[in-house]
Amino acid sequence: MKERMFVWMLAFVFILSMASLTFAQEAPKPRLWESTIVKEWVTKAKAAIKLVTIQDVKAALDKKEKAVYLDVRDSDEYSGGHLPGALSISRGEIEFDIWDALPDKNVKIYVYCKTGGRAALATKTLNDLGYKNAVSMNALIADWVKAGYPVVR
Repeated sequence: MKERMFVWMLAFVFILSMASLTFAQEAPKPRLWESTIVKEWVTKAKAAIKLVTIQDVKAALDKKEKAVYLDVRDSDEYSGGHLPGALSISRGEIEFDIWDALPDKNVKIYVYCKTGGRAALATKTLNDLGYKNAVSMNALIADWVKAGYPVVR
């Protein structure tokens, strides 16, 4: 009888502990880029820089404007498809790699990314570093593709 009672108590404790683990799990946290703070940073960056449309960027490509098309997405995103002739420097590497890649601070730079957020932040950074002709494409890269504009894969 005591053994049976012990087994039931042990089973009860086990069930309670499993239930408490289930209920104790935290709700998933939103990704950082979805947070209010990051959205505010992007909004402030966009207010401080020059924004251009995909049509502006396409026109510059068509005119063969002397400019750099800077893709600030990660390398795997760049490999998945990018604007013709685009230079790839991920957002997290701008401050470290831009000096060697673009020593001329007067060059026209069209910055783009997947959604426009990283491009805005990168453009603001470039402007702060003295690249005053850096502008941000205020559009999704998907908009570029949807418009039928050229993509290198």
